[in-house]
Amino acid sequence: MPAPTSSAPPQIFDRSLHRKRLDRAAAGFPDADFLKRRAAEDAVARLETILRDFPLAVDLGARTGVFRQALEASDAAARVGRLVEADLSLPMLGGRGGARLVADEERLPFAAESLDLVVSTLSLHWANDVVGALIQIRRALKPDGLFIGALLGGATLTELRQSLMAAEAEILGGAGSRVSPFADAYDAAGLLQRAGFALPVADVDRVTVRYRHPLMLMADLRRMGETNVLAERHPKPLTRALIGRASEIYLERFAEADGKIPATFEILTLTGWAPHESQQKPLKPGSAKMRLADALGVEEVSVPRGDDQP
Repeated sequence: MPAPTSSAPPQIFDRSLHRKRLDRAAAGFPDADFLKRRAAEDAVARLETILRDFPLAVDLGARTGVFRQALEASDAAARVGRLVEADLSLPMLGGRGGARLVADEERLPFAAESLDLVVSTLSLHWANDVVGALIQIRRALKPDGLFIGALLGGATLTELRQSLMAAEAEILGGAGSRVSPFADAYDAAGLLQRAGFALPVADVDRVTVRYRHPLMLMADLRRMGETNVLAERHPKPLTRALIGRASEIYLERFAEADGKIPATFEILTLTGWAPHESQQKPLKPGSAKMRLADALGVEEVSVPRGDDQP
């Protein structure tokens, strides 16, 4: 008899440690929320183009309420009814009023077909099973409900990743993982399709932030709660010598003319709808009522292929 197999996703991230890092970062998060704010403002801009009401909405991974702030400054606020802010970290939700809920993106507490809108900006890249989380979101949405999500993509922190790996190879004789893996931009729309969303759209926003020194970048990552929480962390600690050498390599390889160093962040924005019969569907092959040549007003010419080619 074959041994039973488990369908549970691999545990890439230590979610308990991630919660602790977010708790620690909560007090200083507003000092480094520029990426979160950029993603939140982009989500609000997308809502402004959709002329319909969303009576019940959830901001998943709300952190310190940046999306609510951006929404309240927009005309789209009139079309969003009750907004529930949800976050893995209780301290991130503190210090303000409104509906707030501690919730894990991997185990959502919302009833099926209960929400009109779910927004998630820069939190889902920490999910061990992103598609599984998206499936839960799609199930929680009412038919024709909207999801707008942003997560960090694979080019994020490429300079830091390269510098750390080079320093480890030099000092330790080998390199391990100290920067978390991120979704590939080419697979972004596919994530929505696999989760069952209709009309999926994916966009890429590549942001370059300039710092005077790599240590300032690392300090910002700590304030964001975006430091490494890989379940299988490097067996050797990140020592001062290793950080110092990685900083030197970063400056040597990437410093610009003024001495500042760039840090790349890639934001993947996903938009999808819970399926509904009223939504536009692609035409079936052969169902077109007009030939393309007729529509373009040109003469149709047969092109030889295969064995027919001269």
